Amino acid sequence: MPTAAPERPAELPGERPGTARPGRSFALPRGLGRTAARIGALTVCQGALMVGLGLLITGPARGAWPITVEDDVNEGFERARTGTLTRLSYLGSEAGDTLTVITVTVLVCAGLILIPRLPMWRQASFLAVAVSLQSLVFLVITESVDRHRPEVHRLDPSPPTSSYTSGHTGAATALYGGLAVLALSRLRGPWRRVVGGLLLLVPVVVAVARLYRGMHHPTDVMGGLANGSLSLLIVGRALFTDTTVTAPVEASPAPSAVTAETAAGGTPDRGRTAVIFNPTVTGEADREALREVLERHGHHAPEFIETTAQDPGTGQTAAAIRDGARLVVVCGGDGTLRASADALAGSDVPLALVPCGTGNLLARNLGLPLSPTAALDAALRGTPHRIDLGRIEGDDLAATHFAAMSGAGLDAAIMEQTDDRAKSVLGWPAYVLAGVGALRTPRMRLTVRLDGAPELHRTARMVLIGNVGTVQGGTTLLPAARPDDGRLDLLILDPRGVGGWLRALATLLRGGRKPPRPSAVDTVTARGEGDDRAVPVEFFTFRRAELAFDSPQSRELDGDPVTPGRLLTAEVRPGALTVLLPTGGA
Repeated sequence: MPTAAPERPAELPGERPGTARPGRSFALPRGLGRTAARIGALTVCQGALMVGLGLLITGPARGAWPITVEDDVNEGFERARTGTLTRLSYLGSEAGDTLTVITVTVLVCAGLILIPRLPMWRQASFLAVAVSLQSLVFLVITESVDRHRPEVHRLDPSPPTSSYTSGHTGAATALYGGLAVLALSRLRGPWRRVVGGLLLLVPVVVAVARLYRGMHHPTDVMGGLANGSLSLLIVGRALFTDTTVTAPVEASPAPSAVTAETAAGGTPDRGRTAVIFNPTVTGEADREALREVLERHGHHAPEFIETTAQDPGTGQTAAAIRDGARLVVVCGGDGTLRASADALAGSDVPLALVPCGTGNLLARNLGLPLSPTAALDAALRGTPHRIDLGRIEGDDLAATHFAAMSGAGLDAAIMEQTDDRAKSVLGWPAYVLAGVGALRTPRMRLTVRLDGAPELHRTARMVLIGNVGTVQGGTTLLPAARPDDGRLDLLILDPRGVGGWLRALATLLRGGRKPPRPSAVDTVTARGEGDDRAVPVEFFTFRRAELAFDSPQSRELDGDPVTPGRLLTAEVRPGALTVLLPTGGA
């Protein structure tokens, strides 16, 4: 499961949404032929799957449940009709009408290309191709599967196409689902989730309207939802996570860091306030806004210091401390924070965290605003708090620190497969797209020793070590984790089969309300040696953990993939980092 945002250099650095960078162009991607071939091949598979399901429904499975109760459902909708509901159902049905879908798609794509200073070709292509592919597959399905419409009074003229699948529902899913993805990735503020949720609700409304109006069986609208969703998934993965697709960048000097000399017009008081920033997510306009906040709080002539691909923040922070910095401001994602925290560990120099990345897990768990200027303002109004860090090492992994989470297996594989361009375009939903492919990550065998207790032998899809417990979307993976309790938490995820995944999901969804076992030392594990499948999720707390895997595994630190290996040793460093937090933070 996704944790934090890797900050590896990309061919096209990830700009913050809505920010134009001088001298850059966002053209249609190279490698277009390969991408188109990939989309085409997956679309053929999609069509074959949907046709196969249709032939199953109209053939061998037509006497099985739930096909046998579909007539009852349609008749129930017919009996429930009223004048008001009929008028509302008309509006819902029209939202998925062909003319409506084409008009909205054209207008949105035109807006994405023409209105922003930096045309959003990739986003426009994503929406247009997803809607088009859904329609193409729908036509293939209706030609291949012959299914009569429900035997009820139909409120609309019956088109010459098969009842399976619902074209209105499929088109609405591709269009409004695509708009929801773009809204969740581009909008900011409290309305972001509201807009995304309302857009995702539209295909459901269309599906219910088509049932109410007697135009489709329940499995027809379910097929439409599946067809539209598959189109979005295929196009999204191809355009946003295909590493063969690159965008050409015009040669131009990179914007230089805003130095204290140019900002103050004279000799600054160097070293008093150091701002460590990742230039791929912190543009010049962002730096000027942060400078204004610092000046307003009396931090005059701050020194802005860029991170680099070779040194993501550790060296810059260490140098700032040596030069007498009394405050270090870190602007970036969890990777930049981890690098700076590694240098700050054990010092008394406070850190002000400015979240500018994709995951921003520590900022979320500390209760900081996710707006950079608001987060800095809140931190500077707050007070110093000591929080823990995790110290971790392993084979081919030098001892270092992490602030949020570290792991091996599925979680790390998702980080490896998430493309930097996808994160810059979609934000954290890019992890969901990468996660589809990462689900094939094989199960691993491992030995776990916690706080000197007897060894535990496990199989797992993923192990996750956390200083904090909540990830994107408010999902709590480690319900007992706190960044200031002097302990770390461990999640071992080992679902088997569909039932195992459902049980694991249910456990994680209720994790924030159900406390896990208190520790590995004073609690007997609920799983016997010969029954790996009994518990798909296990929680432990510890101060020191030694993990040994049977084969080299993908590993990650605060969202950054590191060299695969077979060993991980993690221990807590209580109160190692001083962070400025608003009242009530941590």
